[in-house]
Amino acid sequence: MKSIKIDVVYALPAAAQAVTLSVPLGTTVREAVAAAGLPAGGRFGIFGRIVAPEARVADGDRVEIYRPLKLDPKEARRRRARKQP
Repeated sequence: MKSIKIDVVYALPAAAQAVTLSVPLGTTVREAVAAAGLPAGGRFGIFGRIVAPEARVADGDRVEIYRPLKLDPKEARRRRARKQP
């Protein structure tokens, strides 16, 4: 069976964890994240585009694991605007 090479990345506030894997052709995003041994919380993307966990990865893909936001960006902007004089 043909294998492909991918990167799986999990961003943390101070740094990022990255794992390079060789996986079988037809591997899903969920399977790739499990194989990398990284946390599977939140949503997933490939090169910055949100994808379903069942999406298939392709050779050279960068699978990204997105952590849930602590605060909605719109609400954060409102709070900053209220603090300004």
